Amino acid sequence: MITTPFTTVCVALLLTCGALAKPNGQKNKKPKQVVPAIECDVRAGKINLQEFIAKCPANCKETTQPVYGTGVFASMSSVCNAAIHSGVITNSGGKVIVRKTAGQASYKGSFSNGIRSLSLPKWRESFVVEVGKPKKGAVYPSTLDYTASKPTSVKTGSKAASAASPATTAPEPITTAAPEPTSAAATTTPPTTPTTTAPPATATTVKPRAAVHKVRDAGARRTDVGSAIRRPGAPSGPALNRVQPARPERNQHASPPFLRRDWPPPAYARPDWYPGARRPSDVSRSAPDSGYTWSEVDTADAAARDARPDVSEFERWYFNYGPYPPRATEPDNSRKAVPDTTHARAESVDAWKPEVNPFDSGFVVQEQDSLPRALEPISQGDPNCKVDIAFLMDGSWSIGKRRFKIQKDFLTEVSQIINVGVAGPMMGIIQYGDDAVTEFSLKAYASSRDLKPAIDKIIQKGGLSNVGKALSFVNKHYFSDANGNRGGAPNVAVVLVDGWPTDRVEEASRLARESGINIFFVTIEGPDDDEKQNVVEANFVEKAVCRTNGFFSLPVSSWFGLRKAVQPLVKRVCDTDRLVCSKTCLNANDIAFVIDGSSSVGTGNFRTVLQFVANITREFEISDTDTRVGAVQYTYEQRLEFAFGQHNTKAELLNAIKRINYWSGGTSTGAAITYAAEQLFSKSKPNKRKIMIVITDGRSYDDVRAPALAVQRKGVIAYSIGIAWAAQDELEYIATDPDKDHSFFVDEFDSLYKFVPKITHSICQEFNSQPRN
Repeated sequence: MITTPFTTVCVALLLTCGALAKPNGQKNKKPKQVVPAIECDVRAGKINLQEFIAKCPANCKETTQPVYGTGVFASMSSVCNAAIHSGVITNSGGKVIVRKTAGQASYKGSFSNGIRSLSLPKWRESFVVEVGKPKKGAVYPSTLDYTASKPTSVKTGSKAASAASPATTAPEPITTAAPEPTSAAATTTPPTTPTTTAPPATATTVKPRAAVHKVRDAGARRTDVGSAIRRPGAPSGPALNRVQPARPERNQHASPPFLRRDWPPPAYARPDWYPGARRPSDVSRSAPDSGYTWSEVDTADAAARDARPDVSEFERWYFNYGPYPPRATEPDNSRKAVPDTTHARAESVDAWKPEVNPFDSGFVVQEQDSLPRALEPISQGDPNCKVDIAFLMDGSWSIGKRRFKIQKDFLTEVSQIINVGVAGPMMGIIQYGDDAVTEFSLKAYASSRDLKPAIDKIIQKGGLSNVGKALSFVNKHYFSDANGNRGGAPNVAVVLVDGWPTDRVEEASRLARESGINIFFVTIEGPDDDEKQNVVEANFVEKAVCRTNGFFSLPVSSWFGLRKAVQPLVKRVCDTDRLVCSKTCLNANDIAFVIDGSSSVGTGNFRTVLQFVANITREFEISDTDTRVGAVQYTYEQRLEFAFGQHNTKAELLNAIKRINYWSGGTSTGAAITYAAEQLFSKSKPNKRKIMIVITDGRSYDDVRAPALAVQRKGVIAYSIGIAWAAQDELEYIATDPDKDHSFFVDEFDSLYKFVPKITHSICQEFNSQPRN
């Protein structure tokens, strides 16, 4: 009887011991994996874990966060966009497992799933992404341990609990068979660190005292901070992030805490008085320090941030005169405006008493905020340099960060000298590498002042130097009405290239020239005699530029001498009389139609001839400065229907052609050619190509050979169109040699439309075959 209860007790003890023997007191039931959420801009390198699981939000593709590589990505890549690029998740978000690997010698960019990844020559760490379904028995950390923005420095305060822990290596995924401790910064402090008190479960959200500083290791160097010396007592923050030795703790109760103010980004550039070197890695869009509280959280990865806006008027005050304590009794919305130090001598903010008469105190007060301030007049630009300029800047990896900065400084200086404005030059920038991208369009900025900060924010794209692709992009997409192309202003493309292009430029340049784009080349450190064998296309500059007379090419021997090319380049692009590639086969002509109105034509056929004339006219760009059209109708006599420049829009011109009345009579083609030379071509502009198109249906009653030779000697290009009973020999006499390209015959009036593309093609082919020297 005693055996049964004893057996029951033993079984119960065994079950209890078995449960206690399981790690962390787990049940037999598989633990539920908690998946931490991350933002689209989180880089894999910022998470101090070798392998982890995370959940990406939706619409990360629209954030255009950078991705480097294909399949295996550099750790500076966005985790979520890398997962979309690999097809692990879609743009609607989802779970992803990240596993870090060793760095690669190179990363190849590609386009996949709507994400364009970039190429990268080398990086210290890589990662791969997998579908976010953990393997059986694997449990990943439920929280993510983020590293400091720079591994060689120690941040102030915010992650003291993590920094105090000796566990710096990332924990591996644990299984139920072999328990491993997780990071002390994320859970609890190990018993081997007696100097650190174990934080509670929410230790990662508790911020320690901001005044506690850690001294970085001896010899460690911060490359992301400016060389400016902080004023004594100024705490470190995003604007002045220099680490100082530890100082005595500040009294926490000296003043109540204030929240960071949100300052709007200014619209002008960093002034010359800024007391330190520009931080090359400081490209965040965070608001400048307000002086009331100082940020205690780690900043984002410097390499991943966008361009930082330039300093505000408050920073001008702070950098010159130091921080000032706030009034604890004032509500936040009642703080007084900071005086403008450019017009008045600044004093301590606490000494400024708004209720005191400013004339008694000797303090000069600016206009009250309630009064409207006069807007600074905006320059309309230099009217003597009315051009639309697109600068193609080299963003390839071969240029390096230092030279890319020199290139931006060059463009900034050009933008200030050229005096951008709606009545003068308009300027846009394209950056090219493997492909071309628009940094900003022609209409994005209407003044040189606005262009300066915009250029400063441009970030290097990387890749190869595919100039041919960039020129094709400019020709097809950039000079459009949507991008601000004004039509009446010459189109100019200035190509900056380091060394030589990595693709062919001849065909893309030819098409761009035929579209009216004046191509300039600024070649920096071009190939020497030993390097010419590595050039993809020999004489690439002469094959690309508008003309090969030296006006459109600027060779620069060194990047450090690029600044000397500013003035010569500005002078050339503003010389509109020499921008000859603006003249194309469609916008540089004076075209005279000499139309047979004899009785043999008839009213119906005459209307068909007028339709033929209208169809040719539609192919050209019509204005007083572009192609102009005139018309003469003849029988025995001649009549000027309209002269060159009489109708300066295409709509007006087509209506004028439609209103021509049929005359009827004989056929004196020779006299009509002489009349057209006197009434039309004698008034033609010298920079226009003179083209005469004679349309007749029969043999002339007078001689056509002498008038045709006379007009051709004056530079007129003559085309003859014969219909039905027209004499073939007369058509050849009228037409310019070679006859096969300038003389056409058709049996019926209704077939005239077939010659519209042939005539247009012949005009353009002849125009584009002119020598380019």
